[in-house]
Amino acid sequence: MVSSPGIKPREHVDMVYISIETAIALASVLGNVLVVLVVCVNRALRNTTFCFIVSLAVADIAVGVLVIPLAIIISLGFHTQFYTCLFLSCLLLIITQSSILSLLAIAIDRYLRVKIPTRYSTIVTQRRAYVAVFLCWILSFLTGIVPMTGWNNLDTHRNLSSSSSIVCEFITVMRLDYMVYFNFFGWVVVPLSIMIALYAEIFRVIRRQLNRRAEATCDTSDRDRYYQKELKLAKSLALVVFLFAVCWLPIHIMNCITFFCPDCHVPKLAFYIGIFMSHVNSALNPMVYAFRIKHFRVTLIQITRRCMLCKPAEPTPCTSTPALEKVEM
Repeated sequence: MVSSPGIKPREHVDMVYISIETAIALASVLGNVLVVLVVCVNRALRNTTFCFIVSLAVADIAVGVLVIPLAIIISLGFHTQFYTCLFLSCLLLIITQSSILSLLAIAIDRYLRVKIPTRYSTIVTQRRAYVAVFLCWILSFLTGIVPMTGWNNLDTHRNLSSSSSIVCEFITVMRLDYMVYFNFFGWVVVPLSIMIALYAEIFRVIRRQLNRRAEATCDTSDRDRYYQKELKLAKSLALVVFLFAVCWLPIHIMNCITFFCPDCHVPKLAFYIGIFMSHVNSALNPMVYAFRIKHFRVTLIQITRRCMLCKPAEPTPCTSTPALEKVEM
């Protein structure tokens, strides 16, 4: 979400910003295409959790392909009609909103897995996971398109005709009360709070189960291994949520400062750093998967050997593992 003040295209800081954004876009697209490819190649990763991870990866690809280029174009302040500029700005919101809803779906999925392990496979089916992903994107579209229904800055351009053009900037068409109250408080703070509560409960349940088993016997049972693997995967996914919060909160906080304290001056460089952090989040997730999830990392190495080094992939156990219980970190 771009909320920078008026921009002069030829300023040095703008060129640095565009260069960094281009690098982030390339890294985001390449990394998340590999995420989708890894899940397609490795049948062990074709489960409900990675269904949501693929949805998150698709959103991150869209950030690199659409959001960042649109953010750059909007930052340059090109001339267009009001509703064209508003629609482009709404696209940024739709795609970025799908990321947080995918993260929320992942948290709910992991919560159900540790809370009702015996009934999980019958309740959370692959078909229902696909429906959940579809609903996430529909909800992202509905929340992101709200400004098109009237919650926008058209009232500030009272003399604007349908054929008139404006300098297209995010804050020119988007109302800050929508960004702060609806987008941030309603669709960022609330989902993040729910995710924090869910992961806290996940860790509590897993720790309690492991401690209970440890007190009962010194032997390592299959159930112990199950919860150990769940704990490792939960830590990896919680890290993804943590990085999302760290990367996205600064730009929202600056929006709040601008809205609640109109006389407070937030430097343009600070806005650029906030925008940069929000976009770089899309390039970080594949790194988390690669470093934290063993089967993902092994499959990624296989793909690299086969496609880039022209070497045949060596068979590994991960290509035939049928269920998430086999996924190791």
